[in-house]
Amino acid sequence: MHCLTVTYCRGMFLATFRGSLASLMRLKLEMQRLKHMTVVSWALRTQYGLQRMGPSFNNYLSRSYSSHSQQEKVDMSRFPVENIRNFSIIAHIDHGKSTLADRLLEMTGAIDKSHSNKQVLDKLQVERERGITVKAQTASLFYSHEGKTYLLNLIDTPGHVDFSYEVSRSLSACQGVVLVVDANEGIQAQTVANFFLAFEAQLTIIPVINKIDLKNADPDRVEKQIERIFDIPKEECIRVSAKLGTNVEQVLQTIVEKIPPPRADSADHLKALVFDSTFDHYRGVIAFVALFGGHVGKGDKIMSAHTLKTYEVNDVGILRPDELATDKLYAGQVGYLIAGMKAVKEAQIGDTLHLQEQPVKPLPGFKPAKPMVFAGMYPVDQSEYNNLRSAVEKLTLNDSSVTVHRDSSPALGAGWRLGFLGLLHMEVFNQRLEQEYNAAVILTVPTVPYKVILSSPKLIKEYGTEEITILNPTQFPDKFHVVEYLEPVVLGTVITPGDYIGRIMSLCQDRRAEQKSMVYIDDDRVMLKYLFPLNEIVVDFYDSLKSLSSGYASFDYEDAGYEPADLVKMDFLLNGCKVEELTTIVHKQKAHFIGKVICERLKDSIPRQLFEIAVQAAIGSKIIARENIKAYRKNVLAKCYGGDITRKMKLLKRQAEGKKKMRKIGNVEVPKDVFINVLKRQKDR
Repeated sequence: MHCLTVTYCRGMFLATFRGSLASLMRLKLEMQRLKHMTVVSWALRTQYGLQRMGPSFNNYLSRSYSSHSQQEKVDMSRFPVENIRNFSIIAHIDHGKSTLADRLLEMTGAIDKSHSNKQVLDKLQVERERGITVKAQTASLFYSHEGKTYLLNLIDTPGHVDFSYEVSRSLSACQGVVLVVDANEGIQAQTVANFFLAFEAQLTIIPVINKIDLKNADPDRVEKQIERIFDIPKEECIRVSAKLGTNVEQVLQTIVEKIPPPRADSADHLKALVFDSTFDHYRGVIAFVALFGGHVGKGDKIMSAHTLKTYEVNDVGILRPDELATDKLYAGQVGYLIAGMKAVKEAQIGDTLHLQEQPVKPLPGFKPAKPMVFAGMYPVDQSEYNNLRSAVEKLTLNDSSVTVHRDSSPALGAGWRLGFLGLLHMEVFNQRLEQEYNAAVILTVPTVPYKVILSSPKLIKEYGTEEITILNPTQFPDKFHVVEYLEPVVLGTVITPGDYIGRIMSLCQDRRAEQKSMVYIDDDRVMLKYLFPLNEIVVDFYDSLKSLSSGYASFDYEDAGYEPADLVKMDFLLNGCKVEELTTIVHKQKAHFIGKVICERLKDSIPRQLFEIAVQAAIGSKIIARENIKAYRKNVLAKCYGGDITRKMKLLKRQAEGKKKMRKIGNVEVPKDVFINVLKRQKDR
């Protein structure tokens, strides 16, 4: 049963429809035929809820009908293993990965061709705002080539060094990669890093030179770079313009011809690798899986090799790029699986899922991410602790590279010590907490993990080992309890035009870096390798490098272990009270300079009070720097029009006594943005 009621109001026809969605679609098509859809504004009341639409309702119905027609289940058994290709798109940041993914989706019919198709796979708000990819996204494409229909599983990956763990995880579900290089900028640091990730995984690499439509594009130069650095013949490079769609069809053909099918067999027992997951408030955990054997469908009883818990599969399907339900998923395919996992901890990245009565040997899984930066996270209001804990658990399910340890602070209460892969990773995680879970948090100053070799028998007995790792600067032991301090170091790669070599070398030396090599990759570009202390690059080295090189230099780093260093713990005091959240570890040579600079920044960042505030930097009991924040001061002499000087002195003395008393009992509030801002180096200091 359905009913359409039309009324006339304020020069416009208003229609109310009651009925099923299918009836609504038939009505829409009929009215389009009669050309009566031009001025109608609709209020739809269906079994799917009430939605109010304006003049753009025609477009809305077109999209709804298109998506509704796509909901017809696809028979995935039509795609045997030999007709499946799993591949990732990898590149340096802003080289056009997401734009190329948009064109591939359009050409295979996964999405309609439209000018609004920009970064379709970048679904997060933070990705749209920043214009970068921070989360790998999957899409299944159907492509016909030489009379056969192929299933292409595409994974679009991030390009920034802070999200390299997303790339390495994505490659585990692939047999090949499309390596995108900008025809204008050429090979950059993250291009090199991503190439070697794919090379070590023994994946087929298809080089693609993008942005050939740009005025300053030089694809010949880039082909020579690829041949020289990666030893890939320049004849294999495909020149494309992802923006205009030029030669993108050739990329699809090359993927089908060169990338091998996955090694999997539907006749084997079910082996499904969980390579990513997310949390839905209504359906629980949605696991993204790659099948290395067997098949799985709705109603199957599956078991987790990690938790040994049993689940019944509620739904399976593929992503196009939105969810499209299927009856089953077969070996070699990539898709999503919903099995009623309600607790966040039940879905572990790298877990193997198998049928309950057919246990299998677990797949190797993933090497755990190694955090490079640690920061304390606390709720602004302690009453929000449980809500924030739930938000952090759900977000770490979707971003498994974040490590979480419980922590507490005298000033900020209960919280966590979180480990991140870099400062951008930390900022994005914080932004996602605010946007997706409406959580307000305080982040403390970011630090790196140090190691300490102890000499004190008491401390060795307490920790149970001579060598300990320090994640929180407040736990840094004194020198007389220690044999040696060790700081983390990284092997950094800088690729820059030759004009900026002098400035960049000075910057690296200023950060205590040790040069390892310098290679010219072509007539103009140079690749520098330095051994950096991680503490020197983690906060703002990238910004300084971009500023010095007018944005042309790129930077990437990899872990290089630990080296001995002369380190000290620096405390900051406000009116003699230690602020543990500002405690930091610095190299002894730079202690005085850093202490003075941070005191000056604290002076600028902390609001003035009605009493004077002394800001001090201390190493042990020795004060090495100090700044004073002047008090707000009422002019108590304003009412004195002449008269004896003793009356003025009496008023000033009384005011000074009041300020002194206020200073003893007054609390200094530190704004939450101070904790990150104080360590950022500024050009004028």
